[in-house]
Parts: sequence; C-alpha cells; structure tokens
Amino acid sequence: MKPKILVTHSIEASALQRLAQVFEVDFRDSKAGLDRTTLIAALRDKQGAILCPYDRVDDGVLAAVDDLRVLCNTSAGFNNLDIAACTRHGVLCTNTPDVTTGTTADFAFGLLLAAARRIVEADECVRQGRWDASTYERFMSLDVHGKTLGILGMGRIGRAIARRAALGFGMRVLYHSRSRMCEESEREIAAGYVSKPELLRRSDHLIVALPYTPETHHVIGAQEIGMMRPTATLINIGRGGLVDDHALAMALKERRLAAAGLDVFEGEPAIEPLLRSLPNVVLTPHIASATFSTRSAMVHLAVDNLIAALGQPGGVRLPPTPINPEVLPAQV
Repeated sequence: MKPKILVTHSIEASALQRLAQVFEVDFRDSKAGLDRTTLIAALRDKQGAILCPYDRVDDGVLAAVDDLRVLCNTSAGFNNLDIAACTRHGVLCTNTPDVTTGTTADFAFGLLLAAARRIVEADECVRQGRWDASTYERFMSLDVHGKTLGILGMGRIGRAIARRAALGFGMRVLYHSRSRMCEESEREIAAGYVSKPELLRRSDHLIVALPYTPETHHVIGAQEIGMMRPTATLINIGRGGLVDDHALAMALKERRLAAAGLDVFEGEPAIEPLLRSLPNVVLTPHIASATFSTRSAMVHLAVDNLIAALGQPGGVRLPPTPINPEVLPAQV
C-alpha cells in the first residue's frame, strides 16, 4: 500500500505525476494555505505533506494527528512550522534553500532600485497623464551605484546580494550577521563586518535578509529606524515580523526615512494599513522567488525531499535538505 500524503497548494503537473507514482495523493489547490480545522482533518490519515508557507503547523496540530512523519515546505523559510514541536513529535521537516537564492537576490535589487529611484511613483504619473514641465524636478531620487549598502543577515541570499552590489553596482558593502564571513569571502566582495548600530548609521541603503525566529522579531523597530539616515532606504525580503511595519510606516510618513521596499509583511496577507497610502514605499505580495524556473525548482526539490524521506521501504530516511535531521536515528 502506498503511503498517503497531502499537497496543500497548486504545483505543476510533472511534480504531481512524480508523487502519484510513489504515494496516494490528496491534492488541495489552496491559494493561501489551509485553515487550521481543514489542515488537521486533511493530515489525520497522512504520513507526509507538501506545504506552502501559509500552512501553519504547531504543537496543537501535531497532537491531533497520529501518522504524520514528514513535512516538506515549498519555501526556503519555515517560520510557519514549529520546528521544536515537530522534533518532539518525531516529524521530519524540510525546506527548499539554495534554489531561491539568485532569484531572491535579483528581486531585492529590483525593490531597491524601484524604491530609491521612485520608479513606481513615476510609472503612475505617466499612466495618469500627469507628465508636465515639473516632472523633471518632481522625481529627483537617490543614487544606488557607488553608495554604501548595508546587509543585515549574510546567509546565502545576503552573499548573493553583496556580490551584485560590489561587482555590479560598485557599492561599498557593510554587513552584520550572527557569524562573520571568512577573510577570503569578505575580500571577494569587499564587504566589511560592522556592529548592528554602525550598520544602521552608515548605510545609504539597507537590505534585511534574515530568517525569522523569535530572536529576530522586530530586529528593525522604531529605535533602529531612528538610527538610520533620513535619506536612507530600507528593503525587507527576509520575512514578515523582522521589521516593525507600523514604526516603519510612521517614519516614512514623517520623512524620517526616505523610502522602503517590502516583499514580506507581519501578519501577511494582511498588512499595516498606513503603508498602503504612502507614495514612498514599494509593496509586493511575497513574490521574490516567483519566476517560472525557480518555482519549478522549489516544487521539485520538495518532491525530492518527500520521496527520499518517505518513499523508500524501511521508514523515514534522510532527504536532501532537512531542517531537523536529529529526529532520525543516528545510523540513517
């Protein structure tokens, strides 16, 4: 008998075909994750699942299901999963890192350019027929090339952003991260490690590229924004909750910060209402990885993880990109 699995969101036909060869598949084409009651009911007889970032699994969900062994997130991030609870319940979790790195770094620069150069505002002006003699002065903006870029969080995506900044835009790169890069890596992109306060004070543009954890909640709040230059821009492509969106909105409204670009929001898809009314912030709906090739790679990596972990005889095995491999026996 094939193991039973749940897929909570739309994935391409080739991925579903791969799963159907190994598993009995319960496919739910959810757009924004399953609600808690539906998710629990769907997981009750399942051994594994492929989830989207809006499917939230915590201790209460896990306590209500008995057979679950593997959860595969179709996302590099995994703050929708209570990893500690999953580990206690013996549920192996996976994500899809690496395949999103280049695409997300590209998007971070897209947001930076759009925010700093006021591209969205200018586009609206042209569409509304408001192109007149004053337009040249109206859209004065901030340079990106040659300026100082601060990166908060120097993981895979942070390093990809740093390379684009140093090698493509001739920027000076400063960063702060939990761990410092080796000297060779720093030399490659001319990146300098500084304290978080110094990063905030010296950056012309700041990109937040951290994962979300309880420790990084509101890592950029009112106090941190107050340390930034009033001419600076702030970009968040990490996770919602890293930035205090209300504090950011107030700073943008009062022009204590020049501009911002946000792809992620605390409580998304709901967002801070004030942000919607501000002209100096670019808002996108968590789409940094949304290219055809990257989303396909993410889905197939999630399928690889589930097949490797659950689709072999003899119980759960180690998949390509585990988050909590400690749930498996040492010999696996």
